[in-house]
Amino acid sequence: MKKILVTGGAGFIGSHVVRLFANNYPDYFITNLDVLTYAGNLENITDLEALPNYEFVKGDITDEAFIDELFNSKNFDAVIHLAAESHVDRSILDPMSFVKTNVLGTGVLLNAAKKYWKNKEDKLFYHVSTDEVYGSLGETGFFTEETPYDPRSPYSASKASSDHLVKAYHHTYGLPIVISNCSNNYGSHQFPEKLLPLMINNILHSKPLPVYGKGENVRDWLWVEDHARAIDVIFHTGINGETYNVGGFNEWKNIDIVHLLCNIMDKKLNRVEGESAALITYVKDRAGHDMRYAIDATKLERELGWKPSLQFEEGLDKTIDWYLANDEWISRITSGSYKQYYDQQYTKR
Repeated sequence: MKKILVTGGAGFIGSHVVRLFANNYPDYFITNLDVLTYAGNLENITDLEALPNYEFVKGDITDEAFIDELFNSKNFDAVIHLAAESHVDRSILDPMSFVKTNVLGTGVLLNAAKKYWKNKEDKLFYHVSTDEVYGSLGETGFFTEETPYDPRSPYSASKASSDHLVKAYHHTYGLPIVISNCSNNYGSHQFPEKLLPLMINNILHSKPLPVYGKGENVRDWLWVEDHARAIDVIFHTGINGETYNVGGFNEWKNIDIVHLLCNIMDKKLNRVEGESAALITYVKDRAGHDMRYAIDATKLERELGWKPSLQFEEGLDKTIDWYLANDEWISRITSGSYKQYYDQQYTKR
């Protein structure tokens, strides 16, 4: 039985990856490691608790002694590393927590893999990263796997640093690795500090819809379940040492997405057309806000056969329906630290 460690598996993307692997590969044993910060939620993975090939372990990837013992006792064959601090706004307020988790934590995991994988055959360290490491694009062009790194925020700089560490352990120690850099994910179980769940929740409760600057920043949107499928494909067929960009081929301006959300939710909530759009509030732009991200995922499609299954409008409709059906989930996870953060960041500008 192949033993796989998934870090950050109680978070947004991680929970979808854990679910896919645990359900689709009964001959794999999945250890889900998560420290359960504000964005890690056991409610995301309650459906997995009874599976015989799955276990949850609470722990911190920056705790070297703990990680060392975990590798020693579990004898992992592979790591899928998703654990990270990931919100740009938070990285601007508290950059050192991002350095600690994303850089030091990745280094601790790499060191444990180097120590315990004496025979590296059939081993793999899969590092899941972001397109933000590439910086910002103008009106044209796309990020490819050859795009030079140019991170602009503490978050993206910490992820770029972790990417470089993974590559260094591959070249220096022969550690088998793959890296993927993905565009903006959306879908169910996302903590409502990110654009789509924040807007959906605020529309539902008739709260202001904070839009940075003029809302003209462009992002490429990737349905989280398509991303989980891409991780599956890369894990099983990716080439040792390679990087793969994962994108949805769906570029949207932030303000256009917000207006689309408002129109869809007015219909779903039986509101007068334009009622939700009246909640749009333009706020001071984020410091160092990157203008445009766009991923070229041609390599992943050409070499490994993956491509997104949904167009953005279809995925967005599924996403909205999930949040409307799980309003209690949102209420529970936003009742604590996030509420204080939200009040500080948006309503008092």
